[in-house]
Amino acid sequence: MTPAAAIAEQRRLAQAVECRDRFGEIRSIAGVDVGFEAAGQITRAAVVVLAVPTLERVDAAIARRPTEFPYIPGLLSYRELPAVLDALHALQRRPDLLLVDGQGVAHPRRCGLASHLGLRVDLPSTGVAKSRLWGSHGPVPPDRGAWTPLLDRNEPIGAVLRTRVGVAPLYVSVGHRVSLDTAIAWVMAAVTRYRLPET
Repeated sequence: MTPAAAIAEQRRLAQAVECRDRFGEIRSIAGVDVGFEAAGQITRAAVVVLAVPTLERVDAAIARRPTEFPYIPGLLSYRELPAVLDALHALQRRPDLLLVDGQGVAHPRRCGLASHLGLRVDLPSTGVAKSRLWGSHGPVPPDRGAWTPLLDRNEPIGAVLRTRVGVAPLYVSVGHRVSLDTAIAWVMAAVTRYRLPET
């Protein structure tokens, strides 16, 4: 797929993203993360499934495959998604909710990796990013669990969430089939000793 075709597809996919809660009982949550090996030639995706509410690890998978799409900001899901799908397919247990290291609708075309993945596998998903891709925000209160809206021209596209006192906030956004309030609640439910969720 060319970058122009990917951008056009993102715009179409964004119309299908559901920013409201649509899921049953959440008994397991999965963390999804992607890295690269061999100077970017190999995409490595990891998925770890934790039981709720204990956060005990119940399943995990790692997948590697050749990287087929160039690095283009805003189009990372096209570079990362194939390996993520391989890792999800390798799980023995299908998770009920995905917490994705990346953006959801906090994206210039409202379709980052968390949204793209949620749509592709039809699972509730939330974007949990360490840095801001899009939008602007005011100061974040210092208290654990405090947040401020992430805005794009006054449209809320996410939350800048303080998971621990004295550490930098995270950028949380709807992926698919989850409201922003629910996304924030699940991120905080998965935070233990660290800035990032246990997933």
